[in-house]
Amino acid sequence: MKEEAYKGILRYHEETKHHFRRYARSAGYMDWDNQPEPFRFYPGTDPVPLPLLEEGPGADYMTLYTRETVEPSPFDTNRIAAFLELSLGLSAWKVSGGTRWSLRINPSSGNLHPTESHLVIPGTDSLQGGVYHYNPLIHGLEPRARVPEDLWIEIRRHLGGEGFFVGLCSIFWRESWKYGERGFRYCQHDTGHALACLSFSAGLQGWKATCLNALAHEDMEKILGFHKTGWLEMEKEEPELLCFVHPKNLVPVPADLPQEIVSRFAELEFQGKPNTLSKKHVRWEIIDRVSSLTRKPKTSERLFRFGYMPFPDKAMPAVSASQVIRKRRSAVDFDRKSSLHKDQFLAILDKTIPRDGCAPFDAHPVEPSVDLMIFLHNVEGLESGLYFFFRNRAHKEEVMGISAGDLLWEPVEEGFPLFLLRKGDLRHEAYVISCEQEIAGWGAFSLGMIARFRETIRKEPYRYTHLFWECGMIGQVLYLEAEARGVRGTGMGCYFDDPAGEAMGLKDNTYQSLYHFAVGSPVEDKRLGTHPPYRHLKR
Repeated sequence: MKEEAYKGILRYHEETKHHFRRYARSAGYMDWDNQPEPFRFYPGTDPVPLPLLEEGPGADYMTLYTRETVEPSPFDTNRIAAFLELSLGLSAWKVSGGTRWSLRINPSSGNLHPTESHLVIPGTDSLQGGVYHYNPLIHGLEPRARVPEDLWIEIRRHLGGEGFFVGLCSIFWRESWKYGERGFRYCQHDTGHALACLSFSAGLQGWKATCLNALAHEDMEKILGFHKTGWLEMEKEEPELLCFVHPKNLVPVPADLPQEIVSRFAELEFQGKPNTLSKKHVRWEIIDRVSSLTRKPKTSERLFRFGYMPFPDKAMPAVSASQVIRKRRSAVDFDRKSSLHKDQFLAILDKTIPRDGCAPFDAHPVEPSVDLMIFLHNVEGLESGLYFFFRNRAHKEEVMGISAGDLLWEPVEEGFPLFLLRKGDLRHEAYVISCEQEIAGWGAFSLGMIARFRETIRKEPYRYTHLFWECGMIGQVLYLEAEARGVRGTGMGCYFDDPAGEAMGLKDNTYQSLYHFAVGSPVEDKRLGTHPPYRHLKR
């Protein structure tokens, strides 16, 4: 069964690659009449409006990563509302002529937002214990089921303390509407972005988000009531992960829930029928197959130790954490004079290294699988060229052994896992590899996220999705790091898969490029207006 899943996932990955002479299959045009609704509602529920922050938490930027200066907050309605506002809420509205569209704290491919979130909350000062859907448009919770207090007593006893659950789910149609069969990949990127957002926002409350990484897909469906929900075909929410949000000092947290607790959830009565997102749909059977093949079974508990190294003191941004979170945007164009200083660039890369006890990667503590191939264009103090950065130093010998024999592998700084491979201006190469997107060639740098691929999914096929989550989490770090340093980032899901690896001589699927990203000085589109995120709410 595992071998069959592995081969099926490989088939999906190969068939959804972009090539110079052929892009992955999609509709080929934009069917605007059927663009999915960007917000999910659950009619038949009575939404509970949440309070909005009058001002952001005062924590400095480094608190996002270390959580050092924030004591755990109580799990009351105001704090849960703040946590959601700074992780999954709206960040702004953009306006052009008579058209407007929302932006969110968590980024998304094409701003299509396939990721939905559900919470399982104990009784608070003003919330009844229950299962809720979070609706970012109204910044409110839609109650789907009541969870009795005696069940929460069992949960607390098992997990060792107070907290609540957050589930992240994907609606594949939201991405496949535009991107066709490649849309499944982008849903997984977005899950990773959202998970990092949860981890960062939790830290601002003195909390920590921990994935229950032993839990089975089927168990998540029961906990969230999806087995009792009347889904419209093609619009079902597929569970991706379930986190327990708890005080930062409550560690370790068990990575599973007993079947007795799951069975209690399965017996709850759920209300609300999800709204219709589109009038008609296009079925991509290849997405149905890969979704089935990557359903997570129950597994043993996993807690990988990253180790710890202090963050460098150089180039620490003097900005508040919440300010950076709210300002994050995806750049659409870069100034061709975009530049960074070497210290800034190295500090950005350093933040992508997982560390014990540090956000966001300790939310999903598995062995790091993704390293970075970097096209360096304009960084003061470093030569332009192709570089490689090992987020997992254990990959070094293998990557050097299978890459091109003429690469330099010159270390940039002693003890830092960044190596110069080729010297020269590679703007055009970066531009071509990233689907001829100019933004890849005109920033300070762009990169491809290179995952240890074949053996990872051969051993555990369901981890195909986790590789994309890891890329999304890295992307979120890059977004915030860029914003904090006065520049801007943008994720690029469109790139030519095999040519990306071939840039450094990677010719088979031992390693694969799964996500691209670029950083530079943004050129703002002055035709667009910006409105505050919640001006449409009168409270």
